[in-house]
Amino acid sequence: MKPLLFKSAAELLEAVLKGTAPADGQMERYFRAHPKLGVRDRGVIAETVYTCLRRRRFLEYLATGTADGHASADDLVAAALVGLQGLSARALTDAGCRGDAVRLAERARNLDPSMLPPGVALDLPDWLLERLMKQYGETETGALAAALNQPATLDVRINTLKATRDEVAACLAEAGFPAEPTPYSPFGLRRTERAPLFKTRCFSEGLFEVQDEGSQLLSLLVEPKRQEMVADFCAGAGGKTLELAALMANSGSVYAFDVSGKRLDRLKPRLARAGLHNVRAVVIDDERDPRVRRLEGKFDRVLVDAPCSGTGTLRRSPDIKWRAIDLERLVSTQRAILAAAARLVKPGGRLVYATCSLLAEENDAVTDDFLAAHPDFVPLATADILARRQIELPAAGTGPALRLLPHRHHTDGFYALAMERRAIN
Repeated sequence: MKPLLFKSAAELLEAVLKGTAPADGQMERYFRAHPKLGVRDRGVIAETVYTCLRRRRFLEYLATGTADGHASADDLVAAALVGLQGLSARALTDAGCRGDAVRLAERARNLDPSMLPPGVALDLPDWLLERLMKQYGETETGALAAALNQPATLDVRINTLKATRDEVAACLAEAGFPAEPTPYSPFGLRRTERAPLFKTRCFSEGLFEVQDEGSQLLSLLVEPKRQEMVADFCAGAGGKTLELAALMANSGSVYAFDVSGKRLDRLKPRLARAGLHNVRAVVIDDERDPRVRRLEGKFDRVLVDAPCSGTGTLRRSPDIKWRAIDLERLVSTQRAILAAAARLVKPGGRLVYATCSLLAEENDAVTDDFLAAHPDFVPLATADILARRQIELPAAGTGPALRLLPHRHHTDGFYALAMERRAIN
């Protein structure tokens, strides 16, 4: 690594660790402020920073020699180069390391992985490790943690209104970015390497959107039909909204609700590019907003992709691991949102609750309590819904819910439960 790249990676990593904004946003700002960095250099810097975030606890142990040590950004980058890439002390010094490169290299050589504390070996904070161990057991947690510490694949969802999967694959291959069909989603393509897909002709023409395969499956659980009224209750920037609208063949109405006008603003150009005109974006104050209450009992389908801890997305957002999470407050919000969204569903309609969390507190506990309090809602079997699309998933737990795990399905971690509202006489 060149000294300039070492310095830049350390600067960017320090900004991410000290800031509160997501790592990808911090990176965008840093690269805008340093326009002379080339595309390849930016890739090296970004991947170095993401590696340090994924493996932070191991790298801090390597740099400090203690399980609870706190290393500087410079030391974390140096530890990554020595401990994960195998650089020698001399090469590390030449790269710009200002610490004791010889001592660090010696510590890396003498490290016995079998003697590492569990949290260090798996690169998980203790609070998360304890919960995962309780839910999945030691062996499954080890496999899950290993998958979470790997970079995510680059998945795209084709826009079925404009092209077939084969046509988009051919377009990407022509641009120099070949992709393979995803194993489960019938609308997905996957690359194992990053690529500037947003600069391709097929993206500018609205033939695809970047979307994890697991996220694509959530919309399939909604099973929207033409001419129906559908709500995406926590729409964000609208990735699932776009898929729902396309599944409805641009007919009916899809309401995209969110408390953030800025997030919904990002949906507008995506709708235009996709050629969709059946979406209404609605900014609300909260789940009790009068604009929501006026629509109670009107919707055929409602998707609640609730705000959550994001623990299922650690492959692509590893900085989440090291930030404080108020789990109790999140769960309270999830319960309130689900109860409010349920009132929108007409008898015979469907409600889908989903999170990108691995934690039972945000998933089964929320839906179990909801079902106990709402006897007019009954769970539907995920396997039956997906079978109608000829999709068969490897087993990942029991019960009717969808449970996607990175080490089993090679997607982000997701939980979802589809429920039908039945009329009670």
